[in-house]
Amino acid sequence: MLDKTIDSIDVAVADISDGASVAVGGFGLVGIPAGLIEALRRQGATDLTVISNNLGTDGFGLGLLLQDGRISRSIGSYIGSNREYARQYLSGELTVEFTPQGTLAERLRAGGNGIPAFYTKAGVGTQLADGGLPSRYNTDGTVAEVSPPKETREFGGELFVLEEGIRADFALVHAHKADRYGNLVFRKTARNFNPDAAMSGRVTIAQVEQLVDEIEGDEVHLPGIFVDRVVVVGPQETGVEKRTLTEKEG
Repeated sequence: MLDKTIDSIDVAVADISDGASVAVGGFGLVGIPAGLIEALRRQGATDLTVISNNLGTDGFGLGLLLQDGRISRSIGSYIGSNREYARQYLSGELTVEFTPQGTLAERLRAGGNGIPAFYTKAGVGTQLADGGLPSRYNTDGTVAEVSPPKETREFGGELFVLEEGIRADFALVHAHKADRYGNLVFRKTARNFNPDAAMSGRVTIAQVEQLVDEIEGDEVHLPGIFVDRVVVVGPQETGVEKRTLTEKEG
């Protein structure tokens, strides 16, 4: 078996080139590969297409690459509270392809499993299927590019829309633990988009909190066949995306 461990997080991302497509795991700030993102920021690759549910928050996670102008295209489902994401999209600095969350997960999973496309009901009867959804704006606020119409087909008397699988050049994911052969275990909700993103990458890099000698087969969440590099980063603190407080009575 092949030992997939890498000693340095910077070495792990060194070959991500300008113009690469990168699938990134996480949901909000939960389970994001923050260490790999910071290493990619130091590395300097630009003109990136990032496939991720969202682009972090202002000043954290993928939001750091966004504020540095390193992302040119986003494929995702949620802008959230990231004001810089919204600003770049509306000012024409960022091309955005919106995809429903469930569809995004399946597009990533399908790409990683050699499935070129699939049909789904999500988006039928909307601009997502019919085309015309703004994907890029001009600097004056007018629409520069719109999404094209997608193929639809009827099955059992119901209409479905064709969605293409996603195969990214690289994938960056976070896992709770791994063995040297790339088998991964995710912790609770940090599992989210991480397995799907990992499957979609031609080269998948996993940052992990723990490296163990062996993981029992029934405990493996993602087999090592989908993982190319493992780098240990230890416990990761990612903060809170939106803090809500309740006033204490009395």
